[in-house]
Amino acid sequence: MQFPQYRSRRLRQNERFRRLVRETCLSVDDLMQPLFVCPGTKVRNPILSMPGNDQLSVDLLVEEVKSLRDLGIGAVMLFGIPRKKDERATEAYAPDGVVQQAIQAIKKDVDDMLVATDVCLCGSMSHGHCGVVEDGQILNDPTLELLSKMALSHAVAGADMVAPSDMMDGRIGAIRETLDGQGFENTPIMAYSAKFASAFYGPFREAAESPPQFGDRRSYQMDPGNTREALREVALDIQEGADIIMVKPALPYLDVIYAVRETFDLPVAAYNVSGEFAMIKAADRLGWINGTDVMMEALLGIKRAGADIILTYFAREVVPILSSHT
Repeated sequence: MQFPQYRSRRLRQNERFRRLVRETCLSVDDLMQPLFVCPGTKVRNPILSMPGNDQLSVDLLVEEVKSLRDLGIGAVMLFGIPRKKDERATEAYAPDGVVQQAIQAIKKDVDDMLVATDVCLCGSMSHGHCGVVEDGQILNDPTLELLSKMALSHAVAGADMVAPSDMMDGRIGAIRETLDGQGFENTPIMAYSAKFASAFYGPFREAAESPPQFGDRRSYQMDPGNTREALREVALDIQEGADIIMVKPALPYLDVIYAVRETFDLPVAAYNVSGEFAMIKAADRLGWINGTDVMMEALLGIKRAGADIILTYFAREVVPILSSHT
């Protein structure tokens, strides 16, 4: 039997060779840890469907951010659980809102941590939708003013970056105009550009206490079957001033991440969402998979698809493993 001169297995025969020729490598610099901040002091509410993640009051959140910083993680994304909810989401843009307080506290004590903030009204809306509701309809244009106020309040508090996740038309342009008009022209926008109406968000709804009280979010989040529409959404956000573009969720939409990476030259983020996290944790707990190996393979797959930034609840778990490989 005649073998070809090139034998692929030559460069797979041991770990030294495999590391030398590895095409895609995961780094701590790729990771952003989502965190949930709630009112009160010394509050730690475990999120049962997301083991290892908690709702934290500002004081404990700062300690968590310090711990992440010491691990080498350089960026966090904040989600807030408000003190109260109403039909105008007033807590979302209150100067003393829980997210605004958290930003200020982190910047005071951990000023080398990059703080990004989720900009969406759903958590502070009594009805749980991402926009203003009238007569059962989610209204686009009246929502833009409130989103802009929310983004501005985060920037004023000291956020390094704002990340609109609502999927209202025109919100990137509205927020960019508001930030620029108030002297925050250097505050980047990471746009949830291709955010799909996904069943993988279930555990997050528990964590953020934000399920819609009627209907669903399919009239503003994207249909899971559409790739070309995702590219249009990304193009619109770039035109309106987005600095980073995101695909959410990540694992069921690796093809979309790849298409976005191949089409556009802005940094691409991908959100390894709560359902993806919870499935791996649950299967690991039942002994059906090796959770650590699956975690690493999943994150590497997201990176290989083209993500420059990965938002993941696994971030704090991944870093020691990455460190052991360097």
